[in-house]
Amino acid sequence: QVQLVESGGGLVQAGGSLRLSCAASGRAFSVYAMAWFRQAPGKEREFVAAITGSGDITLHTDSVKGRFTISGENARNTVYLQMNSLKPDDTAVYYCALGITARITGRLTRGDEYDYWGQGTQVTVSS
Repeated sequence: QVQLVESGGGLVQAGGSLRLSCAASGRAFSVYAMAWFRQAPGKEREFVAAITGSGDITLHTDSVKGRFTISGENARNTVYLQMNSLKPDDTAVYYCALGITARITGRLTRGDEYDYWGQGTQVTVSS
């Protein structure tokens, strides 16, 4: 049984920083990608950032470029999201996802290409 465990969410003032972590366990992965998605109240889930297991490809959605950075530790099947210069619009539940399908197809921004999901961690940015 694959499990993704997220941590690092919380309440922060605008302009502050948070670092999210997500660790995958339950099986070995050779070809995969990991990603962060978020969902704000009343809005659809949206892609935030993705990284391949080898680290050779990273993607960030335009609204977080220059502020958020995704990174990973392949040996530990762990991914991080460093979030700086946070804005109230970043308030959402952040979900970690792992996709074997996503890596194979290359469609790293599509949530339906990811095979496993974490339970989500709340990030709240106050103005």
